[in-house]
Amino acid sequence: MGGGEFGHDPSTLARLAEDVRSVHGTGVEQCMVIGGGNIIRGGMAAENGIERVNGDYMGMLATVINALAVQSVLEQAGLQTRVLSAIPMSSVCEPYIRRRAIRHMEKGRIVICAAGSGNPFFTTDTAAALRAAELGCDAILKATQVDGVYSADPKRDPHAERYDRLTYHDVLARDLKVMDAAAISLARESAIPIIVFSIRHQGAFARVLVGDEPHTLITT
Repeated sequence: MGGGEFGHDPSTLARLAEDVRSVHGTGVEQCMVIGGGNIIRGGMAAENGIERVNGDYMGMLATVINALAVQSVLEQAGLQTRVLSAIPMSSVCEPYIRRRAIRHMEKGRIVICAAGSGNPFFTTDTAAALRAAELGCDAILKATQVDGVYSADPKRDPHAERYDRLTYHDVLARDLKVMDAAAISLARESAIPIIVFSIRHQGAFARVLVGDEPHTLITT
């Protein structure tokens, strides 16, 4: 949503597409897991009187909307894509099937995973860790609003400490809010490193892959 409060910002989508295209040009296979917080969050829906399970499903549907938006801008940038949804909706995208996702990536397509894990009570962070484990990914790149993991929210606490490297145990023991505990635990069990970096910097995606962008590495 860029600098807005809701929806999609065209310039942000275009920048995202260019970043993905530049990484694709290096031969790296990419699978994206899309969130939906720019439209609705399940927890916020529950606070407004909507049943938690229904709120979570609403959030999953929001991720499908975002996945289709990202698919559109990526294809305008000349990339081949496939949206795979954990909730079947054959009129607009394919169902998520592990072997199909792997085959799409082998063919050079960008796989965009939507609808989280397809289950309420699980975040898209957990879905990202799940898909990474299922698809044999080498790393999880968490694109966020700040350039790594901090001891507190740096927007609220000017004394927040930034970490260059953490262990999975550090994140869980210190209750750092970079990803939920289920996602961290699953990444640890699968020995998949997590790289946290800022989505706000043009070209950051490609630079972080070669270590030239500020980031936090979470590993053993």
